[in-house]
Amino acid sequence: MKNNHIRLQFTKQNILKGALIYSAGDSIAAILLDEFSLFRLLGMILVGATIYAFEIPNYFSWIDKKTTNLSGVKKTLAKTGLAIAYFNPIWIFRHLAFIKLFSGNFSDVNFNLLQIAGISFLVNIPISFIANYTIQNKIKLDWRFIASAIFSAIMAIYYALSETIFQ
Repeated sequence: MKNNHIRLQFTKQNILKGALIYSAGDSIAAILLDEFSLFRLLGMILVGATIYAFEIPNYFSWIDKKTTNLSGVKKTLAKTGLAIAYFNPIWIFRHLAFIKLFSGNFSDVNFNLLQIAGISFLVNIPISFIANYTIQNKIKLDWRFIASAIFSAIMAIYYALSETIFQ
């Protein structure tokens, strides 16, 4: 009988990496927009160390498990597509909502933020395709979370700026 179970990961290393990398990316964005706040920094540390440190490595493991029987271009495109599907407009909206909530701007979590996330996602597809192709197909599973976190930290700057760009 084939074992279809994925061993869930939530390691101290990923917690630390998630806390540091996601908050660093968001802090750069916050400084660029003159919106830095200690509460926002602490909130992004919390999200990076919990939600992202749990979700992303486990999703990447699931991608590997789901694409085991594929090969060649089919496998490459499936892994890349599944990664892009994870970081979809809803994910971007959630990330932007966290920023708003940790900044004390509760009323800014609205449909407009979802529209911004959707536009941001669409504009970002070419870059996201290249980055996720590289992360999913060229980097070993043990290093994918940190690679994705670094890319996401860079994208966090873009997502934070996207509200200004796409409004």
